Amino acid sequence: MSRILIASDAWRPQINGVVRTLERLVRHLPEFGAEAIMLTPEGFPTVPCPTYPEIRLTVAVPGSIARRIEEVDPDHVHIATEGPIGFAVRRWCLRHGRIFTTSYHTRFPEYLAARIPVPVEWTYGFLRDFHNSGAGCMVATRSLQQELAARGFHHLMSWSRGVDAELFRPDRNRDVLDLPRPIYLYVGRVAVEKNIEAFLGLDLPGSKVVVGDGPALEMLKRDYPDATFLGSKVGEELADIYAASDCFVFPSRTDTFGVVMLEAMASGLPVAAFPVTGPLDVVGDTGAGVLDEDLRAAAIAALDIPRERCRAVALRNSWQAATRQFLDNISGVYQLSSVA
Repeated sequence: MSRILIASDAWRPQINGVVRTLERLVRHLPEFGAEAIMLTPEGFPTVPCPTYPEIRLTVAVPGSIARRIEEVDPDHVHIATEGPIGFAVRRWCLRHGRIFTTSYHTRFPEYLAARIPVPVEWTYGFLRDFHNSGAGCMVATRSLQQELAARGFHHLMSWSRGVDAELFRPDRNRDVLDLPRPIYLYVGRVAVEKNIEAFLGLDLPGSKVVVGDGPALEMLKRDYPDATFLGSKVGEELADIYAASDCFVFPSRTDTFGVVMLEAMASGLPVAAFPVTGPLDVVGDTGAGVLDEDLRAAAIAALDIPRERCRAVALRNSWQAATRQFLDNISGVYQLSSVA
């Protein structure tokens, strides 16, 4: 069984798309004869990330990272994030001449610019150097791949996402939300870059529900007292909330994919979103949602979409297929290396 070291600064107890994706990858790799060994903040001292204390940044000297890698003796190294662990593992790979791949999960340039006045081009240049030093950079959607290529990123490869269709399904307890209908739902991190105000500020009939935690939670609770904030939910409880809602509103303009949209559609929820990267790739013209610059119009129109259509679209995406794609990318890197 091949051993793949996956280095990630994002890991439990964080709840986000990166962690969910990596958890699924770890679960399904053995089905294809591979084993994931995670190198994460676990076991290292950490400090809170400025402006986002829920995220902990690892404090580790390069020697301790090197020892971890050498103890594992992996067949391949994949770097999932551009944080302290990611940079330390990249440095080790370059120093030892080891082939490695990376993945681009998060629009850090836009997220950083939303908090402090740093030009996005500076951050993109920094990230471009990081990813271009590897043998390949895995990207979740075609539109993001095109965007990064235009910014000078090289060796881009597709790595899509999946959904747990057994957990997220329409035939669950629809009575868990005792609220006026229709119920419009948002699930995700509660942070400025998620543009949640664009959802909560809409004049919509029924109820608005927010599931998630983050640095903007208290501010949004104060500014939108009519909305229902349920905090972080996972597993069966989260699946019940999806199934109990009527429309999933995804107001982000900066997400690279949006696994929550697949979870919503698998639960029978139509999606309302802006026509931007992420929704264009996940929903597009499938008929499982409405994409419009008028988010209110999209949310209201989405209510007419049959729940069975939404689920049928979601079922086109499986974690097994995403895992196979991840491994094919790695195999392709070594095939190109042997030819060179």
